[in-house]
Amino acid sequence: MALLNIQNLSVDFKTAGGLFRAVDSVDIACERGEILSIVGESGSGKSVSMLALMGLLPWTAQITADKMEFDGKDLGRMSRRERRKIIGKDISMIFQEPISSLNPCFTVGFQIGEVLKLHLGMDRATRRKRSIELLDLVGIPAPETRLSAFPHQLSGGMNQRVMIAMALAGDPKLLIADEPTTALDVTIQAQILELLVSLQREKQMALILITHDMGVVAETAERVQVQYAGQRVEEQPVLDLFEAPHHPYTSALLAALPERAVGRKLPSIPGVVPGQFDRPTGCLFAPRCSFVKPDCHKGVKRQPAELGHALCNHPIASSGSKTSAAGGAA
Repeated sequence: MALLNIQNLSVDFKTAGGLFRAVDSVDIACERGEILSIVGESGSGKSVSMLALMGLLPWTAQITADKMEFDGKDLGRMSRRERRKIIGKDISMIFQEPISSLNPCFTVGFQIGEVLKLHLGMDRATRRKRSIELLDLVGIPAPETRLSAFPHQLSGGMNQRVMIAMALAGDPKLLIADEPTTALDVTIQAQILELLVSLQREKQMALILITHDMGVVAETAERVQVQYAGQRVEEQPVLDLFEAPHHPYTSALLAALPERAVGRKLPSIPGVVPGQFDRPTGCLFAPRCSFVKPDCHKGVKRQPAELGHALCNHPIASSGSKTSAAGGAA
């Protein structure tokens, strides 16, 4: 049985113009000890899907799902009290911006200690000892002195390591990393990714890595789920996806990698992800797709994206060949 099993998840936000569907009938499954990457442009519903799982969306969000199970427990039917015992302990999340996620009014040691107190019931002396161990685990030098530091006194990379330490405080079974290297320079990005993967292997926890960087996916993930405009469009093991993408959106993302554009102009995907008032009928990617056909604009009932299969019948999906994938630059 999968550690995480979400089926038919949808998230709608109340707006002045009506309901806006940010996540549309998405399935997400993650096995124990697996690294799953969810990839897509901004606006693809990646972060919203995980925030819905964590129960961190605002009151304007309407969440529906056929199933939202974690470790055999139905999160959707739990009371808030029961769910709070799991969220932050068995399921932890590292957010995009560490400097805005950490409270500037409290020291690093206090904030890590709060997690240990809430979820593990440790006394003050034990919390301090464990906080030092956690800071040392994530590679922060002189951890004893860092406990009294405030977030603004640390670098971006240090703050991100503190966030990782807080996420690991409860020994989670599932760690969600929401674009954990976005605000960091290239050198620190590599260090943070290496740290996450090494900790995942050491603790044998599941890791869901949310990113828009296909290079990060190639280096870290075992399985990839591609989302576009709130919908899941493709899911494959990472090597298979890079070798033979089955959806034109995936192919266009891969074609835009700088290493694939040596000696020629770097391809890009025209247009933008559709918003609330410009969502097309039929395939949401059709206005930006180089393989578009008249049938793509028809409002057909979507079928679930099976492993290794896409939601359209364009040349890439039908052939699945490396050659056709290379020609999918939009």
